[in-house]
Amino acid sequence: MSDDLWFREAVVYQIYPRSFQDSNGDGIGDVPGIISRLDYLEQLGVDVVWLSPIYTSPQDDNGYDIADYQDIDPTFGSLADVDALIEQAHARGIRIVMDLVVNHTSDEHPWFVESRSSKDNPKRDWYWWQPSRDGHEPGTVGAEPTNWESFFSGPAWDLDEATGEYYLHLFSRKQPDLNWENPEVREAVYAMMRWWLDRGIDGFRMDVINMISKVIPLPDGALLPMSQLGDGTPHFLNGPRIHEFLQEMHASVFEGRPEKLLTVGEMPGVTVEDAILYTDPARNEVDMVFQFEHVGLDIGAHKWDRSRVDLRDLKASLGRWQEALAEVGWNSLYWNNHDQPRAVSRFGSDAPEHRVASAKLLATVLHLHRGTPYVYQGEELGMTNVPFATAADFLDIESVNYYDLAVAAGGDVEQILANLRLGSRDNARSPMQWDDSANAGFSTGKPWSATNPNYPEINAAAAVADQDSVFHHYRRVIELRHTEPTIAHGDFTMIAPNHPTLYAFTRSHEGTELLVLANFSGDDLALADVVEDLDGWSDSTLLLGNLGTPTSPTAPLGPWEARLLKR
Repeated sequence: MSDDLWFREAVVYQIYPRSFQDSNGDGIGDVPGIISRLDYLEQLGVDVVWLSPIYTSPQDDNGYDIADYQDIDPTFGSLADVDALIEQAHARGIRIVMDLVVNHTSDEHPWFVESRSSKDNPKRDWYWWQPSRDGHEPGTVGAEPTNWESFFSGPAWDLDEATGEYYLHLFSRKQPDLNWENPEVREAVYAMMRWWLDRGIDGFRMDVINMISKVIPLPDGALLPMSQLGDGTPHFLNGPRIHEFLQEMHASVFEGRPEKLLTVGEMPGVTVEDAILYTDPARNEVDMVFQFEHVGLDIGAHKWDRSRVDLRDLKASLGRWQEALAEVGWNSLYWNNHDQPRAVSRFGSDAPEHRVASAKLLATVLHLHRGTPYVYQGEELGMTNVPFATAADFLDIESVNYYDLAVAAGGDVEQILANLRLGSRDNARSPMQWDDSANAGFSTGKPWSATNPNYPEINAAAAVADQDSVFHHYRRVIELRHTEPTIAHGDFTMIAPNHPTLYAFTRSHEGTELLVLANFSGDDLALADVVEDLDGWSDSTLLLGNLGTPTSPTAPLGPWEARLLKR
């Protein structure tokens, strides 16, 4: 395999630093805490660690509002700590990838402080500033330059009283959007990226990177259901200059580097056709994208309208991405991250009798697809959603805004809370569960976010000590990606796509065939009438199972059972 394609055999582990490990007792995770857990990550076998933002930030959006790209927030440590992390991770063969948030900055970033200081400031055009809509006084209803709704609720424009103009913020009002049309903005971003690469990091995960190019002039969007605001996404998702910008970034930042670096673009609303363009190695844009199709299947009229995922829809979605990127481009594979509910509670079963089996099943299915798998901290333990009791337990700005607006609109409080328990980003941000001591071993102080009360049963110390745990299953799956070429390089064929509970597919490469069988239900599942050529697998080798060794490789599957067969 080409050295430029090393990521195809790699597994990435995402760390949300605020919730991973606290080293100084202030209740917030930090970089020294991450360093103290590198042996754990080495034992798990991951190749890359992706850090959610640790830059200087007011923490309005937990670090995704950056006030200084080239310094570390004191909450997390220092640049010297990051240098030590890079060095010690590299000594263990682990690469470090940083989060890159350049669609927007914090409103406390010096660039924006200058930009808002006056209409004729040299950095005024570094952000999106516009006067009020014709015929409207600034600050009146409907005066915003466009009708776009922010992802965090309310208008996507905020009035700056000092200059009388509005600035664009697709997210929080404290996250003004950078104007990528300005070449000075782009070069400032590229210079910052080069600075980090020179410091020794191994690449970037690029936050909402497909939003950096906007349609000009900025138009109104179609009105959203039950809203006075419009949908701006057609005018800033995969915009007219996005490929130009990414190719320019590659030429300015990555070209000529002695080692291939990892570039991952988070891209809401990306289609398979878009992804082929973004990830075609010949186009020099990004190595892979994060797409959101499969994690939107349980969402109804709005994000907080949730239902159980239909497995047939899940197979159709993931299968379509496997097929589309089979010849050109590459997939990223994930069940959850810092923005998504816990995988075992969403796609598996967090019932005590099924949690371990279903967590192992999810690992087996995902990691045997073609693409680079991502493990979100605690996923390898089968961590679950948090049983939040009251509205006060939710901390995430998106969840808080939804609750306030839904209650103000007369919504049923209990239903609103039920929606939040299913969909809130807070589920992923509860502290990592290290052991059964106070605060799950995360901190000697009061954690910034409540620890899941199930930590005495679900924790890393217990999992590492138990060879049959979810942790060791993940370790075995990761090891197989490193040792079985068919997993990284084989083709993919879905089996029984219309079956409501069986997820099955084959992988083949240079004469080797693998078969994955997974029962997404709490009932037994016979295979004889479902899987074609089942007899041909009767003498196959069981490479991996989550419920012990079956009487035969093709015996009926038990509840939440998964098998990996080889012939």
